[in-house]
Amino acid sequence: MQTPFVSRGALWRAMGFLRPHRRAVATILLLVLTSAGLSAIEPLVLKHVFDQLGSGGALKAVLIAVAGLVGIGLAREVLGATSNWLTWRTRIAVHFSLNEATVTRLHRLPLSFHREEGVGAIMTKLDRGMQGFVGAITELAFNVIPAATYLIVSVTIMFRLDWRLALLALAFAPIPVLIARRAAPVQTQREQTLMDRWTKIYARFNEVLSGIVTVKSFAMEEREKQRFLHDVREANAVVTRGVAFDATVGASQSITVLIARVASIGFGGMLVLRGEITAGTLVAFLGYIGGLFGPVQGLSGVYKTLRTASVAINQVFSILDAQDHLGDAPDAEEVTGVQGEVEFENVHFTYPSSSGPNKPLINGITLKVKQGETIALVGPSGAGKTTLMSLLCRFYDPVEGVVRIDGKDIRSLKQMSLRRHIGVVLQDSLLFNESVRNNIAYGRPNASMEEIEAVARAAHAHEFITRLPQGYDTVVGERGNRLSAGERQRISIARSLLKNPPILILDEPTSALDAESEALVQEALGKLMKGRTTFAIAHRLSTVVDADRILVLKGGQIIEEGSHSQLMRLDGYYASLVRRQTRGLLPELPSFPEPHRPTSAVA
Repeated sequence: MQTPFVSRGALWRAMGFLRPHRRAVATILLLVLTSAGLSAIEPLVLKHVFDQLGSGGALKAVLIAVAGLVGIGLAREVLGATSNWLTWRTRIAVHFSLNEATVTRLHRLPLSFHREEGVGAIMTKLDRGMQGFVGAITELAFNVIPAATYLIVSVTIMFRLDWRLALLALAFAPIPVLIARRAAPVQTQREQTLMDRWTKIYARFNEVLSGIVTVKSFAMEEREKQRFLHDVREANAVVTRGVAFDATVGASQSITVLIARVASIGFGGMLVLRGEITAGTLVAFLGYIGGLFGPVQGLSGVYKTLRTASVAINQVFSILDAQDHLGDAPDAEEVTGVQGEVEFENVHFTYPSSSGPNKPLINGITLKVKQGETIALVGPSGAGKTTLMSLLCRFYDPVEGVVRIDGKDIRSLKQMSLRRHIGVVLQDSLLFNESVRNNIAYGRPNASMEEIEAVARAAHAHEFITRLPQGYDTVVGERGNRLSAGERQRISIARSLLKNPPILILDEPTSALDAESEALVQEALGKLMKGRTTFAIAHRLSTVVDADRILVLKGGQIIEEGSHSQLMRLDGYYASLVRRQTRGLLPELPSFPEPHRPTSAVA
């Protein structure tokens, strides 16, 4: 499918990134226009030289003309170097502004956008899209106006020199434009094809590198390498064919210029022999032939630039214009003094899909959680446990119903402010490729070293951290791969302790740990949970026995609710899960008396 031509509105919006740098743009235009004016004078100096040949003052005229040509050349080089430096400085500034706009937008877009696009695809769009975007607007801003100005000056002088030669040259001028116009759709389609292919190639490559353990486990390194190289070869083949096509287009335009120049020499030579024009006039005119077709080819390239720029501009604007259905309301409030009371009222949720309606993941859940209460969420995969917590963090909005914190609809609260009051410890907590100190202080970058060490001790992490090569300054590697799973979890718990959130979400934080690591992490979690409203998602039921309430989710609904002992006496789905997990370990499950527990979380 052919990419639509970039609209005037989009082009004007793209040029808007130059407006903050309008002084630099004006200076660059002044420099290049001055340079174009000097270039226009040069053939006239040559005319003067050749017209003076054979006259009495020829030597003096030649010396003056040579000095003038040297001066014009030096001035043009100085102007060109200065304008080139200013152009690149402005280009870098525009690129930075575009980076700022797109990165800001990407951080604010909902999770659904990132999950649909993929990391590799987004990075490729950013890299190739922004390079093409910035290249297009700088070319249009700094090349089109000088080329058009020089073209007007050249044509005017050519007609003043000899209108017949001017008409002859102008007869060839439209041909390069027509060639460029015919070639542009093919070039645009090629740019779109390449953008799509490179996006898919690097999206897959990012998946392979992220899942390198899986690749190696299945001994698929060679297959993945061959797949990547095959896709790159196909993309390069598109580039090679494109280069051949562009070379043919360029050669056709150059042949047109050659024919125009030869025709002008032949016709002009005849006029010189007849005495109708001077030799100097012909020499000057031939100089302006280059001045005519250079800008013509440059302006014909504008059509190609606009067509191919549409690909880059559309890719960048696809990010900038991506809809944020979860944006803050105009009157959204800052979250302050959160107590930790949470309520879900008749909440329904279904992931949006372009292929049609999906099965509801949350189907009419109503739940009230008191401040400081510990709620365990259990049930089969796909029951809606993690989705329910995503709604609490407002990564998504319910299709129907309301989620409240301390009686306030979370849609009336600022999202960043809301999430500052919610701590999350995941099954595979992400650590960044920087120091242990910075990872713990991620939520509070200005935390003191004393505070960092205090939470590390509480999370049973201080001991192993001090044994690391550089202690708290040890870089943990990408995703924390230089640490064990248990060590990563304890750093994650320390990070949440430092954040000190009133609401805590634990999403399978110990499921991937061995018994010894689990014991340490459970003890650290106990300290983290004290006094906080806690939601613990777990498949390992031994970790939720002490919860104030256990909610059993199935099919997006709460089918059972109560303490561990109450649910065991109920002998329903939860009891069947316990029997399944303890089969062969316990000969017979005893009856569990109702324990006496305070309303606050049990460590």
